[in-house]
Amino acid sequence: MDFKQIQELIKIVNKSNIGELHIEENEFKITIKQKREKVRQVIGTQAQQLPFQMMLPSPAPQLAPSSPPAAETQKSAATDVNLLTIKSPMIGTFYRRATPDQPLLIEVGDEVTTGKVVCIIEAMKLFNEIESEVKGKIVKVLVEDASPVEYDQPLFLVDPS
Repeated sequence: MDFKQIQELIKIVNKSNIGELHIEENEFKITIKQKREKVRQVIGTQAQQLPFQMMLPSPAPQLAPSSPPAAETQKSAATDVNLLTIKSPMIGTFYRRATPDQPLLIEVGDEVTTGKVVCIIEAMKLFNEIESEVKGKIVKVLVEDASPVEYDQPLFLVDPS
């Protein structure tokens, strides 16, 4: 079972009323629990009990921005309401190119469709293609190339119109 399949299983469990899912394949064992108590993590033939909070990423610290003029804030808020966000599905390092010698996967002004690869996130030496779950035009890239990202961190702003 690969990393992407495990991610899909976690999404399915989170969206359902399933309390616990246990899968065994040869020497590979995994248990996914939705309970907020303890999560049992099984790798190979070893099992560990970990508090659920240890497995969740900590939110990225944010600095308080200097306050812009009131008119600018209102204009910005009005336009941001209509924008959709593409968020990071995992912790890792964000890359805008598949390889250093290739062009950017997506740029401001490009149109994206559902399923189009918008970036790469490296996690544990695995390079994961991140696909758009929304359709629209890229308005802003929120993360610098080759910088670390947290789970659920906004990566791109998309105008769906």
